[in-house]
Amino acid sequence: MSERRPRAAWRRQPEPPAAPPEQPPGPGAAVPADRPSVVQATVYRDGRRVSSPATLAETFRQLREYPDGMAWIGLHRPTEAELHSLAGEFDLHELAVEDALEAHQRPKLERYGDTLFVVLRAARYLDAQEEVDFGELHIFVGQDFVITVRHGAAPDLSAVRHRMEENPDLLALGPEAVLYAILDAVVDGYAPVVAGVQNDIDEIETEVFGGDPAVSRRIYELSREMVEFQRATRPLVSMLHGLMAGFAKYGTDEELQRYLRDVADHVTHTSERVDGFRQALTEILTVNATLVTQQQNAEMRALAEAGFEQNEEIKKISSWAAILFAPTLVGTIYGMNFDTMPELGWRFGYPFAIGLMGVVCVSLYVIFKRRDWL
Repeated sequence: MSERRPRAAWRRQPEPPAAPPEQPPGPGAAVPADRPSVVQATVYRDGRRVSSPATLAETFRQLREYPDGMAWIGLHRPTEAELHSLAGEFDLHELAVEDALEAHQRPKLERYGDTLFVVLRAARYLDAQEEVDFGELHIFVGQDFVITVRHGAAPDLSAVRHRMEENPDLLALGPEAVLYAILDAVVDGYAPVVAGVQNDIDEIETEVFGGDPAVSRRIYELSREMVEFQRATRPLVSMLHGLMAGFAKYGTDEELQRYLRDVADHVTHTSERVDGFRQALTEILTVNATLVTQQQNAEMRALAEAGFEQNEEIKKISSWAAILFAPTLVGTIYGMNFDTMPELGWRFGYPFAIGLMGVVCVSLYVIFKRRDWL
């Protein structure tokens, strides 16, 4: 472990508010560790826990007492004052602190002097809701400290801390080993998500070919989650390659190099699976749209056939109505009670009326028959 360097006081550039801004607490300011945002503050030496201070100020003091020690401070949605206190003590860069405060950052790895700033997107699969929940983790890694700032429920860093404390030889490698353990935990957390998404895709395929009308919404929602998942995993590949490229420059332990290469392999595999999920969902959406179109065409065809049959029936009814209307018209005219009507005294008037009715009816029947109305 290298000798501790002097702390440079950090000051946030104040924005121009109407009232004077409050001054952030300086190095060593007492911020209770029992506040909800401070999960745990621990000092380690040679891979073993020395103490778990009750306040950040006590953590700073004890770390000064152990020049070869390491502090691991875990925060969950910290306040601005807490991050200011840590920034003043550990000389954290202003831009990195602002990112940790605001969250909603893309996964990235940046180096500010001797401090490494890493942003990770953790994920967990919620079985009850059948959806993916994403969390955000910001990590400051220095020569003798690791600060984790967590936004969201994932990942569970208490399990990472417990694992490292059970392996003091690995923890003795310093902050880089802690960074590896966190990366490994985040990447391992992707495996249940991949399995859950694969199961969802299998169910969606069954629903698509089963004609479930609600499947389109489920495909859309899962596609959005896969976009977020891809944004979480794809940058990790280049980030880990960047870490591996600096092995020789920063003298990374050979065993730790192997561990980080293993994490990089898992990340690559997960990223490829996520890319495959997006492609599969795109194809499923296309197939679903085709099936929906076919179903709509079948329904329209059935409606058209029903309409055609109805039109044929209407033609028949209209044809017979026209045929029956002709004798009705003639009979109605000659049935009127008028004394001066023509043909009333004509001897052939009745046969003529009957013949006229027959000729009109037969003529209409022939016409309608030729037009296939009957």
